[in-house]
Amino acid sequence: MTLGVALIGTGFMGKCHAMAWRNVATAFGGTPPRLQVLADAAAPDDLARAWGFARATADWQAAVADPGVDVVSITTPNGLHRAMAEAALRAGKHVWLEKPMALTLADAQAMADLAAAHPGQVTLLGYNYLRSPAFQAARALVADGVIGQPLAFRGVYDEDYSADPTLPWSWRMTHQGGGLGALGDLGCHLVSVMVALMGPVAELTAMTQIAVPTRPSPEGPRAVENEDSALALIRFASGAQGSFATSRVARGRKCRLQWEIHGSNGTLVFDQENMNELWVHRAGDAGFTRHLTGPDQPDFAAFCPAPGHGFGFNEQKVVECRDLIRAIGGGAPCGPDFAAGLTIERIIHAMATSNGRPVTLEAAHEDA
Repeated sequence: MTLGVALIGTGFMGKCHAMAWRNVATAFGGTPPRLQVLADAAAPDDLARAWGFARATADWQAAVADPGVDVVSITTPNGLHRAMAEAALRAGKHVWLEKPMALTLADAQAMADLAAAHPGQVTLLGYNYLRSPAFQAARALVADGVIGQPLAFRGVYDEDYSADPTLPWSWRMTHQGGGLGALGDLGCHLVSVMVALMGPVAELTAMTQIAVPTRPSPEGPRAVENEDSALALIRFASGAQGSFATSRVARGRKCRLQWEIHGSNGTLVFDQENMNELWVHRAGDAGFTRHLTGPDQPDFAAFCPAPGHGFGFNEQKVVECRDLIRAIGGGAPCGPDFAAGLTIERIIHAMATSNGRPVTLEAAHEDA
């Protein structure tokens, strides 16, 4: 099956999706997709050609309606996610949507409901950190009982892209344009990992902070509406406990998606800033063993036959693209789909509204 692709958005993640679509057959074989149309208000024809698309358009609705398009990649600002995803589903297209799923929990619920009403169409959210070989290896170690019963999870996702107080105000800092702040941009990634490794969250207590209350703009100082950081204590349905922290104002941190699992028979430690390393401790060992990613981990060999040569952010996206294509072709379901994405949204929105009070969550779990 040759899939026709429309890509909406030409920013950082738009380019990442374009590279994934262009490279997926090179890495994993199969028929290359047809890159039908690149949609963006400022998408010139030469950019479409450079990215491998047949044409460009400023009209995203025309791209979604194109009869030659089977799947729509959506990489636009958060406030456009619901309208575009719903239009694609109603047009009979499969949807690959970047996180966060939506601005509000109500929006995410509506999107999940619409996806459930279109069971023949595949939805996938862009939680690419679930595709790294190190994470996949860690998940297998947990599932195989290598570290025993998981007792505790500690997770942090910090960056410093908003640490400078002179950084100009933008749509990302508003409820209407960005939705949640650090929770929607970073924390949802950490939640996707946490739930995949530990299972459903039963209860949480959280606090948020706006560290820089106003930002400069051409019209003068403007208020920051969403959180710069968040902290939470977690109780999982299994009885395990956890701690969670995320910040977009953590000086010196670039992509510190760091987590560890304490098990009854061992511990796992990972940090995305060193994404080609997984540290493993087994009971009886003197300390930790450093495992470098290599072709013995899932999907690494599709890109490089030699261990220790490194796997990158964009390669994760190619694996995600492969999983989407397989699911569309009738293979194993891929995730997080919109139903699992709704679970993630419930957790981060509960953190945003907890204000130090315990919040009980549904125990239903969607596999990521």
